Amino acid sequence: MKQLILIILFLSLLSCGASDDGNTTLPNVPVNETVFLNTTVDLQVVGGSTIISGGISGIIIYRFSTDQFLAWDRACPHIPPNQCSPMTLEGVLMLCSCDDSRFSILDGSPQSGTPFAARQYRVIKNGETLIITNF
Repeated sequence: MKQLILIILFLSLLSCGASDDGNTTLPNVPVNETVFLNTTVDLQVVGGSTIISGGISGIIIYRFSTDQFLAWDRACPHIPPNQCSPMTLEGVLMLCSCDDSRFSILDGSPQSGTPFAARQYRVIKNGETLIITNF
């Protein structure tokens, strides 16, 4: 019985990674940001977006629906953070200026250039306040 418990513990430790998304290119940083919707005009309509500080290279927030918001790190997921790695927005695409890779703001999926998806953060809506944290 002790051997079984040790094997389970060992396998559990092996399954722990440096990042929830399997990406070892980006560092893990603590994220705990608050956004007030009543003072952020760009997020008051569905399809609106804004960029705030936090995360690795800043955070892109997108209003997906009336009550659902998405948050993505601006760091290109396949390039170590540097001056060209913060992504910019073009419609519903996040663009990496280092190599012109593109990512969907709707689900973070790569549209070209890399197998890694954009790093997503959890968004909790509490009244007119958004709390953005790590998963």
